[in-house]
Amino acid sequence: MPVAAEDIVFHDRALVPIWDKVRNQERLDFDDGLAVLKSWDLTALGKMADFVKRRKSGDDVFFVMNRQINPTNLCVLDCVFCDFAARPGDAHAYEMTIEEILGKLTPELSEVHIVGGLHPQWKFEQYLGIMEAIHEAYPAIQIKAWTAVEIDWFARIAKIGVPEVLERLRKAGLQSLPGGGAEVFSERVREATFKHKMGAERWLEIHRIAHRMGIPSNATLLYGHIETYEERITHMLRLREAEDESPGFLSFIPLALQPGATGLAERQASAIEDLRTVAAARLLLDNFPHIKSYWIMLGEETASVALNFGASDLDGTIGEERIAHYAQAKSAVGLAREKLVEMIREAGKRPVERDALYHVVRAYD
Repeated sequence: MPVAAEDIVFHDRALVPIWDKVRNQERLDFDDGLAVLKSWDLTALGKMADFVKRRKSGDDVFFVMNRQINPTNLCVLDCVFCDFAARPGDAHAYEMTIEEILGKLTPELSEVHIVGGLHPQWKFEQYLGIMEAIHEAYPAIQIKAWTAVEIDWFARIAKIGVPEVLERLRKAGLQSLPGGGAEVFSERVREATFKHKMGAERWLEIHRIAHRMGIPSNATLLYGHIETYEERITHMLRLREAEDESPGFLSFIPLALQPGATGLAERQASAIEDLRTVAAARLLLDNFPHIKSYWIMLGEETASVALNFGASDLDGTIGEERIAHYAQAKSAVGLAREKLVEMIREAGKRPVERDALYHVVRAYD
């Protein structure tokens, strides 16, 4: 059962009026979100966020058996925070063949997640060909593919509109969009770290178009670098507004920056910072069904704890992942189904295996 009001002992009294709003299902505002991110009362934050999570999905925590495919790291962009991208001639540059891509997949997977670089020479048809080959070889695997940044790039190189791009992708097997490329909805941060990549308006526009076409998507936040708490909260509120206007977001994924060699941070955000951000997301994004605990970037221990801070999805069941690991992510490259079930049970929750669209594959009672 959800926690009762008398079960929370508040050491940070700034959280009391926020808790009153939460219990009465009143929408939190900017100042509320800021108070959550600044609070040191982790126990109370966790109980508040878990209360909201339980109200939405009880004790169930979801996971999916998927594989991430990054077809190429060649990219025309030069984002400061990215250790993954390469230029032609770089020692770590690569392009995968269709045979190599299919060799990464197996029939027991429910989802394939495809993202990569904006290749300077590939045509839109090559990206379509990747999806068509996967869909033909593994028709039961749902395809979650291409960030809004890539969708925008396809529209440019093919000289067609975003709706036509999405329709052609859907015919090739697309089921949903990942949420990458959002970074932080701040022009200040964009100018300093990814000035040649799209900003908030275009990212939100593409996701609205997808939602209106019946294509669901996810949303992300990259935090733990030069962004402020105010910018984090503004980012979440803009996503909440977008979901109000054009419903279709499946989940929100807070992504902790892997500092690598970027120079944007001396170290990765602390576990306390991670948990506060997850809790703030669950409390603010009242119209998002799920908040993900992304173990690839959080690490297994923090990701498991986050399941009691509002997260309802333990994501990152990835047999191979390149982007975060180029930035020296410390998590294991892959986790078995049994390990994820164990992590969820250790958090006191019920593991539920899902597909890309959150249809239940199996509940582990």
